[in-house]
Amino acid sequence: MSSPDGTVLLTDDHDGVRTLTLNRPHRRNAIDARLWAELADAFRAAAEDRTVRALVLQGAGKAFCSGADISVPDNAHPIYRMRALTDVAVLLNELPLPTIAKVTGPAVGAGWNLALGCDLVVAAESATFAQVFTKRGLTMDLGGSWLLPKLAGMQQAKRLTMLAETIDATEAKALNLVTWVVPDAEIDPFTDELAHRLAAGPPVALAQTKALLHEGADTTLRQALSAEARAQGLNFATADAPEAFAAFAERREPRFTGRWTIHRPPIRPENGS
Repeated sequence: MSSPDGTVLLTDDHDGVRTLTLNRPHRRNAIDARLWAELADAFRAAAEDRTVRALVLQGAGKAFCSGADISVPDNAHPIYRMRALTDVAVLLNELPLPTIAKVTGPAVGAGWNLALGCDLVVAAESATFAQVFTKRGLTMDLGGSWLLPKLAGMQQAKRLTMLAETIDATEAKALNLVTWVVPDAEIDPFTDELAHRLAAGPPVALAQTKALLHEGADTTLRQALSAEARAQGLNFATADAPEAFAAFAERREPRFTGRWTIHRPPIRPENGS
């Protein structure tokens, strides 16, 4: 069941890693209107909090997420209902920090696409995945039509969505839809270690790396090269690149802070006073 106070999204911070836990285990963490709103707020908060260096998304209990909760009637027009999903998908995609989906148990429909929206996916051996939409007379949402062809290729995307087949973690990894498959008993320490490795990285460089990869998939080579040049300029406006060079010379691990070394000059009054 949910926590005694009815919290549907749990937040835990530890050493720069923020863990968000979908907390509706009695519904296999199906996302209702309240949870959609809280996810959007949580992603906005993480983007604005400089102490957060990596984010882990997981589900409480024995499921990651069974998708949108359709058990409660919603009289709102579908266009308005979809706005909540659109906000979550865009915010997750544009988060300027590394994101990890830790998948245990089923990841179904929008729940699977929520995991695919993360930068990396760690799946337990017992995890299962399904684009269940057509079985409900629906089409994919939460970015599935954009994510699946890019990750698995067009034919596999059509197979997964048109037939709504359930696949296991091993097949999901073979289709490039999971980054790692680990034994169930090892998924917690594996994900913790991975998240802290990312949290220890250079935050500005990681944010720009993520943005370059996302944007580069839909640009020309010249546009990508131009974006790379701008990004490198920003890296040298932080303390992290010089720190990495010094650490290399001194044969030690770098200590990245994301601190800017170039500051915007103060705004002066137009009259010069």
